[in-house]
Amino acid sequence: MTAALPLDPGAAGPWAVALGLVLATLVSEDLACVAAGLLVAAGRLDWLPAAAACVAGIVLGDAGVWLLARAGGRWVRRVPAARLAALADWLDRHGGTAAFASRFLPGTRVPLLVAAGAAPRGGPRVLLWAGLAAIVWAPLVVLSVASFGAALPGWVMPLGFAAAFVSLRLVPPLFTRTGRAKLTARVSRLWRWEFWPAWVFYLPLVPWFLILAARYRSLTVWTAANPGIAPAGGVVGESKFDILSKLPSGWVVPTALIPAGEVGDRLRAALAAAAGRGWDYPLVLKPDAGQRGAGVRKAHDAVDVEKYLRANPGPVIAQPFHPGPFEAGVFYYRLPGEPRGRIFSVTDKVFPAVTGDGRSTLEELIWRHPRYRMQAATFLARHAADADRVPAAGEAVPLALAGNHCQGTLFRDGGRLLTPQLEAAFDGIARSFGGFFVGRFDVRYADPAEFRAGRGFAVVELNGVTSESTNLYDPSWPLWRAYRTLFRQWALLFRIGDANRRRGHRPASPRELAALLRLHHRGRATDPLAD
Repeated sequence: MTAALPLDPGAAGPWAVALGLVLATLVSEDLACVAAGLLVAAGRLDWLPAAAACVAGIVLGDAGVWLLARAGGRWVRRVPAARLAALADWLDRHGGTAAFASRFLPGTRVPLLVAAGAAPRGGPRVLLWAGLAAIVWAPLVVLSVASFGAALPGWVMPLGFAAAFVSLRLVPPLFTRTGRAKLTARVSRLWRWEFWPAWVFYLPLVPWFLILAARYRSLTVWTAANPGIAPAGGVVGESKFDILSKLPSGWVVPTALIPAGEVGDRLRAALAAAAGRGWDYPLVLKPDAGQRGAGVRKAHDAVDVEKYLRANPGPVIAQPFHPGPFEAGVFYYRLPGEPRGRIFSVTDKVFPAVTGDGRSTLEELIWRHPRYRMQAATFLARHAADADRVPAAGEAVPLALAGNHCQGTLFRDGGRLLTPQLEAAFDGIARSFGGFFVGRFDVRYADPAEFRAGRGFAVVELNGVTSESTNLYDPSWPLWRAYRTLFRQWALLFRIGDANRRRGHRPASPRELAALLRLHHRGRATDPLAD
C-alpha cells in the first residue's frame, strides 16, 4: 500500500489541489505551472482547472504587488511630482504593451507593477494587460508539460523544466548590455570577496574571536579598549560630536551639534551655527550616532538643511564641506602604559564617479562600469531622481559622498603614505584624548606630500573599537592577507582591553553589550536615512 501524494485528488479533492496551485504561484509561478502540467499528464487533474488555478494565482500575485505599491504612500511621496507625472504618461502610452511583454521577460514584471502602483494613473491598464498575458501564458505552459510529460520518463520532465526555468532566468539578460552587466555582477560576487555579505566575510573571524575570548577569559574585554568613549568603547551609538570635541580643535573639521527637537528650532540653530562661524555652503549633515556612512548628505542651501532635519529627527552634526579632494582612514593604536602609539594602517580612499558620454543614462553608465555595477543598487537608490538623465560628454558625476566601502568608495592600502612624521602627528592628536587607545581617524587633505609630512589634514570622524582597518578591502589583496589584517586587529583589541581591565576599567557585560546592539539595530530599522 502506497501513501497518497500531497497533490493526489485521492487524498485531497480537485478543488483543494487547485487551491494548492493558486498558493504555489505565489512562491514560483513557473514551477507551479510545471507542477500543474505534470498533474494533468498523470491524470490527477483536468487541464482546465489546472490552468485556471495558475492564472488565478498569477493575477492575484500581480494585484497584490500593485496594491502594495499603491499603499506605499510614504515612499511614493518622496518621488518628485514631475517624475511621477512622466511615469504616468509613459504608462498611458506603453503600459499595456509593456505589461504583456513583461510576462515573457523574466525580472521585468515586478518593477513594472511597482511603478504602475506608484504612478497616479495608468495602473489599471497595466493590471488588465498583465492578466491577459497570464491567460495566454499559463495554459500554454500547463498544456505543453501535460503533452510531453506523458511521453517521457518520469525523471526527464522535472529535470527538463528545471533547466528551462534556469535558462529563462539566465538567457534573456544576455541580449542586452545592461542585462549582461547585471548577470556578470551576480556571478562575479562569488570570487570578489570585498562585496560578500558582511555575515559571510566575518564568519571565519568567529573561531578566532572565541580563541581570544578564551585566552583573555572574557567575551567582551575588548569593550574596555577605549574607556574614554561611551558607550562600550565605541561599539555602536557613540556620539561623533562628543568624540570630536575631545580632540585638538586645530586638527578637526569644525563641527556643530543640532539636538533633537522641533524642526523649526533645529533649523534656526543649524543656520545660526553656520552663520556664526562663517561657514559657506555646502554643509555636510550626518547623524550624530551614524554607522558606516549611513545618512550622510550634502546640503547646498537652507532648503536642503530643512529637508534633512525633517527626515532625520534625531541629533545630527553639521560640518562645512572639506574640499579635499583626498580622504584617508588612519587606524591608530597605543598599548596602555606605553608612551608612544603606532599607526596600524593607512587606507587611501577613492570616491566613485562616472563620466558621461552624451548618449548613455546615468543608470547605464553605472551598470557598464566593471566595479560600480557591483554596488549598483546602492548608487541607483541614492541617485533615483537622476537615473534616467543623460550626462553630457565628459561630465563627471560623483556617486558617493561618505568615504565608506558599503556606500561605494574604493579602498586601497595606503602604506605609501605612512611616514614617521605622519605617525608622530597622529600620536600627538590621539594622546590628547584621555581614554582613547585604538580606532580609526577619517581625514581629508589637499596635498599628499603635505599629508605624508604630517601636515595639512583635518579629522572628519574618529571611530572606536568596531572601526576597521579598512585597507583590508583593497581589491588587489588576496583573501588570506585581508583575514590576516582582520585577525591582527582583533588581537590588538583584546590585548588593549585586557590591559585597561587590569588598570581598573570595567568592560561591558555580555548582557549590556547585547542590549546596546539590540537598541542600535532597532533604531536603524526605523531610520529613514539608514541607507
